[in-house]
Amino acid sequence: MLTYALQDEGQPKYYQLYTAIREDILRGELRPGQKLPSRRALAEHLHVSVVTVSGAYEQLVDEGYLAAKPRSGYYVSAISSLPRQTREQTRLHFLPADPAAPQEQSGYGFRYSALTKLMREVIADCGTKLLEKPPHYGCAELRNAIADYLLRYRGMLAQPDCIVIGSGAEYLYGLIVQLLGRERVYGLEDPGYEKIRQVYAANGAVCELLPMSDDGIDAGALAQAQASVLHITPFHSFPTGITTSAAKRSEYLAWAAARGAVLVEDDFDSEFSENKKPLQTLYSMDRRGCVIYVNTFSHSLAPSMRMGYMVLPESLMAQYREKLGFYSCSVPLFDQYVLARFISRGYFERHLNRLRRQNKNK
Repeated sequence: MLTYALQDEGQPKYYQLYTAIREDILRGELRPGQKLPSRRALAEHLHVSVVTVSGAYEQLVDEGYLAAKPRSGYYVSAISSLPRQTREQTRLHFLPADPAAPQEQSGYGFRYSALTKLMREVIADCGTKLLEKPPHYGCAELRNAIADYLLRYRGMLAQPDCIVIGSGAEYLYGLIVQLLGRERVYGLEDPGYEKIRQVYAANGAVCELLPMSDDGIDAGALAQAQASVLHITPFHSFPTGITTSAAKRSEYLAWAAARGAVLVEDDFDSEFSENKKPLQTLYSMDRRGCVIYVNTFSHSLAPSMRMGYMVLPESLMAQYREKLGFYSCSVPLFDQYVLARFISRGYFERHLNRLRRQNKNK
């Protein structure tokens, strides 16, 4: 007779029994073709209800571990091809809890009261709409809010229809490789942010490291480069902290025009400029439709805000719709609606102004 110690607390008893019998089958302690006790006999032996045993048996039948034969009973199925498992191999090893976050306000200076207020509003206003699948390129509310912010703060005329929302800049880098092609060579700043190279390489792209001068990528190295895509950080390049001059930015654009190349403008740190209006973006200077503008809220708000966006020229946006328009947006609607309100109501700009003052006083 099968004997198991079923607990009164925790998982339902039928599930405990199902798990115990399944483990015995996987370990080979119950052999193929072996008949199991009747539901009533096993229920009396274990001091549980017949319903409990029936639930366990039915689950095992549904998963193919047992075969039910009319007027005969339940038999172990022939699953000898499965490797036998020890009890240790079938144990679940839980991960330790993540370290507790510090109670004081984070170094990002984030005001949680505004965020929690907007979260409650979005839940109340949107209801079950939050359970729907997000639009492919991101919700209209967030794309509109970003376009308005870029026009007011960066002087960029970025049409909302050319903005693509994604779960952080790293995710968007992968989409850029898929859009432009893995057969291209991608030029990167050296030294630069190592994760950019890692993401491109992981997506099958060939990377060319181009040495930096005191005003961006060295002109001689750029002239001899094999790259047809150039990923640059014109403002506060990491780790050098270099900000390119207007002349260097014009040089990048002229290089791209001469080669039919594409520039990826990574603007991750411009919000922390001490100037009210940061430098003009390459996207704004571009007249040929060769600049992809990328930015992320993970840096300007908090690392947990895995939301970024890219602004594509109209010609590349048309290609994106054709080649990659099948992708679902990777950011939940709830997060998008909350961030859209956070931006459109001025919380984002006030947050940035507060951080700039803090950085200036350090």
